[in-house]
Amino acid sequence: MEFVTALRGNFDDQKPSLFELLSEQQLNSLLPPTLRYLLTVATQRYPRYLLRALNSFDELYALVMLLVERHYLRTRGGSFTEHFYGLKREKALHAEIPRAAATTPGIVRDTLKLSEKDVWKNLAVMVAIPYLKRKLDESHEIEAPRALLGTNYTRMPPNPTIKQRIMHYYKWFIRNVYPSVHAAYYFSIIAFNLAYLFDNTKYHNPFLWLISTRIRRMNSADFQAIEALSKPKLGNPPSSTSIFNPRTMGPKLLGSLSVLLPTSIFALKFLEWWYASDFAKQLSRKAAENLELPTPIVSGLSALGAKLQLKKSQRGETTKNNDNQENRAGLPLAENAPIATPSLLPILTVPPPEDSELCPICEDAITTATACQTGFVYCYACIHKWMEGTHPRQEEFMTDKAGKWESGQGRCAVTGRRVLGGTEGLRRIMV
Repeated sequence: MEFVTALRGNFDDQKPSLFELLSEQQLNSLLPPTLRYLLTVATQRYPRYLLRALNSFDELYALVMLLVERHYLRTRGGSFTEHFYGLKREKALHAEIPRAAATTPGIVRDTLKLSEKDVWKNLAVMVAIPYLKRKLDESHEIEAPRALLGTNYTRMPPNPTIKQRIMHYYKWFIRNVYPSVHAAYYFSIIAFNLAYLFDNTKYHNPFLWLISTRIRRMNSADFQAIEALSKPKLGNPPSSTSIFNPRTMGPKLLGSLSVLLPTSIFALKFLEWWYASDFAKQLSRKAAENLELPTPIVSGLSALGAKLQLKKSQRGETTKNNDNQENRAGLPLAENAPIATPSLLPILTVPPPEDSELCPICEDAITTATACQTGFVYCYACIHKWMEGTHPRQEEFMTDKAGKWESGQGRCAVTGRRVLGGTEGLRRIMV
């Protein structure tokens, strides 16, 4: 559309495209759910301190955004998401002044800069209206299903109080009137977006039209004014340059939000795509293709029963001390053990069983067979404890070898290879 406008001869290089504005709006709409999700995760760890904050999230978010957006409107001329995209807000003109904007951009900027009254009007559009819409949408999600249950859930109670009357009429408005208001709201936004796309209006939003404010691209005068904010004023004594100075820490912290918060949102969306897509699964599958799987050992059932009876009789005859000594003697030596790449320490492993129907860790018959990514099959309880590093065999061995050996946590008990995904990489075998 900018190419078509240039052909008409009235191209405005400071007018942002509709796609820039829609990208900024989409980024701004991601802030509440992202912060709510982070607060929910933190509340699960510390519910005693954060549960009230989570229940009042909308009010706290509106209050914080009121302070942040007011700071950015007064210093940068736009919201902090608009500043991230290089946009600003200014007063609307009845006619364009391209010559004055090209020759004296500083004077034009000071003339069209938002006044204190305009700042509060924009705060009402940026903070108050989205907060009101979130509360109305939440009420509609609650009250709309109740209308399907019958009049017993929607009629006014007998002898109602003033508060009950107000709540009754409010719920009636939510059920019957608000859907039409909601549809008209989005229809007006679509109409203004189309008119803005074809250069029939200066506003892409009906609320900006009501307060006579338009969004423009930042120019050299705006960047110079932002740089002047960080410089000391003439006539004032030089202040401390420490980052912990209370006079400079607040503006610097608020100024960093325009880069830090959108970047963190992009990082969260990337992680969401990473774990939801098949790319990560294919990558882990390719990493596991190079693992050398051992050849299974097949044995008869009769031999297995004889070995189990012999093992039980031997355990009944030996004492507990002799059993511990035999276990210590059967552990691998440091010369034969695999070496961990980051720490260069030998890894605790167990020898493969002579019988594939025995668990390599407990050396008993496998119960609840679970396969590791290396191909070895263990008891589910044994390999799960081994992966967590809490198996009694590991704890006994590491009592006097801490710092000299690796316990094998997160690794296959036989090969010592790292298991991708930890315990999530284990697979139950259903026979």
